[in-house]
Amino acid sequence: MTIFISILDEVGGALLFLQKILRSLFYKKIKTHEVFEQIWKVTADSFFTTAMAGFFVGAIMTVQFALQMKEFGALGYLGGLATSGTFREVGPLLIAFMLSGKVGAFTSAELGTMRVTEQIDAVRCLGADPMQEIIAPRFLGIIISSFFLLGGGLIMSVFGGMLMGYAFAGVNFEEYLRHVPMIVSPVSILSGVIKCGAFALVLATICTFKGFTTTGGAKGVGRAVVATSVSTMICIVVVDWMTSFLGEVILQMVRGYRS
Repeated sequence: MTIFISILDEVGGALLFLQKILRSLFYKKIKTHEVFEQIWKVTADSFFTTAMAGFFVGAIMTVQFALQMKEFGALGYLGGLATSGTFREVGPLLIAFMLSGKVGAFTSAELGTMRVTEQIDAVRCLGADPMQEIIAPRFLGIIISSFFLLGGGLIMSVFGGMLMGYAFAGVNFEEYLRHVPMIVSPVSILSGVIKCGAFALVLATICTFKGFTTTGGAKGVGRAVVATSVSTMICIVVVDWMTSFLGEVILQMVRGYRS
């Protein structure tokens, strides 16, 4: 019972913190150059990691599909099915996990250090709002850069799938790409974009919340980083299930309406 109450307390605190961030974004002027600086910082620091993750995700998906499709003689559809599965589900999820361990942990540690060394309190004493000056630019930077990183990761997943399809199943590049436009529909791309946005919102909220509320000195910063990584991964899985479930319900409703 105590654990359940603690979880509810954390969720409620994160939601109230998100409300404060959104209020700062809508009712206060955010420094544009700070936002662009955070976007560039997150994207530049994480692009190589995300690209490598996307490359191997595409390769793994191609191997898994090839093992099954060889039995049915349908290797011509390998590229379309592997790319569709990567775009819809696996790509955004694994890339979000990579970002939670890199961007989320770094942001939480950075903000936690600023909190325990009283830098955030100093900003408030100077008459500035820490939410406006420190939190909101990082929040926006993480969300916006996540879309760039997702795009780069998914493009690399196609290259990884092409190379593995040729090496593992003997499917040439032209044959691999031939059915991609047919199977990868706008719905698949939209699904990946929606999931990316939801995951980025969860990541940005949790890492800024945990960093901003850090207490207990250097040990507190370490605890905040660990809590950020664990909480982010759990919440991403839950949000992934929710978006998949709601997406399927909406799709069934649209099909029923058209029929």
